Amino acid sequence: MKIREIRAIGLRGATPEGGWSDELEQDDCVHTLIIVATDEGVTGLGSVFTNDGLVRSALAVLEPLYAGETALEPERVSEKLHQNTFWLGRGGAMTHTISGIDIALWDLLGKATGQPVGRLLGGRYRDRVRPYASILMDAPAALAEYLLQLKEQGFRAFKIGWGPFGRRSHDLDEEIVAAARDAIGPDALLMVDAGGSDAFWTNGYKWALRTARMLADYDVAWFEEPLQPDALEDYVLLRRNAPLPIAGGEVLTRRQSFQPWLQAGAFDIVQPDVTKVGGISEERRIAWMAQEHGVRFIPHGWNTAVGLAADLQLASAFADTDLVEYLTGSPYVDEIAAGGWKLDTDGMLPIPDAPGLGLTLDMDAVARYSQKEFR
Repeated sequence: MKIREIRAIGLRGATPEGGWSDELEQDDCVHTLIIVATDEGVTGLGSVFTNDGLVRSALAVLEPLYAGETALEPERVSEKLHQNTFWLGRGGAMTHTISGIDIALWDLLGKATGQPVGRLLGGRYRDRVRPYASILMDAPAALAEYLLQLKEQGFRAFKIGWGPFGRRSHDLDEEIVAAARDAIGPDALLMVDAGGSDAFWTNGYKWALRTARMLADYDVAWFEEPLQPDALEDYVLLRRNAPLPIAGGEVLTRRQSFQPWLQAGAFDIVQPDVTKVGGISEERRIAWMAQEHGVRFIPHGWNTAVGLAADLQLASAFADTDLVEYLTGSPYVDEIAAGGWKLDTDGMLPIPDAPGLGLTLDMDAVARYSQKEFR
């Protein structure tokens, strides 16, 4: 089975708010689907957390390397693409695009062998996983109302992030967290994401430590991205002194970038994004590295139904990965997946055991959000 063609499908029209200083518009493209077509008529699905114009440009550079390659050796083919393009800029649009290709090749390998990707990664430790509803922060009353709606839908874990948090006052930060805890109750998981990778984040170590102590009073499960994404020494210091786990890593790409952070002890929880880091092949290596350093691996999942499907397969293959991020309210997650996603009565998300990623796209929905139909 050979690679015949790779197509990029940018998603527009319902792009969710990101909480960024320069906020996204609905017609902005930040998520691009990858379709790997083979000479045997079988296709694989991938997803890239990057604008479709950048992805198409990267594909034009990569095409001489992947054209005619076997579609059933994702790790070798992806490493070939990395090795021959690192001089163009490891970690940027090229690496992101290879991520989508790699995911699609794993999907193809699963379809060819009749196995779910999680089994091909070494075995399935679980057949369901707890999703945490990932939402932007708002004024306390509005946030509490939305959390109650999500709780009614069956979610039992929640992450609130960005918005006004860390951007106005310590008192407002605590009011937001208190309202969230009151809404979801004492038994639900609550995580807080400061969004330190936002443009021109101004808060430093002392703010993060003071805030971490406040969050611990509300039994927050982890404090995510409290510092600027390159502040390695401050992350190490914060992890040593904060009274709750510190999470991060979503902006890092490839295992080479994660290695110094894991070796230095910067994270309690590492959050690589499969649609950025190099795909499933690279994320698996990062997860292994995390295990060796006593760090939990929980995927960053602010992406699409395809990215969520990849995260579910990865969660099945790692014993301590008992949570996945679920971007609530995004049609790119909920609508483009045929049949949608359904929580069970325990608030868990079943992990597909069908071949490959176990995902079928709703072609009409994809056409609606891409202005381009593909079949």
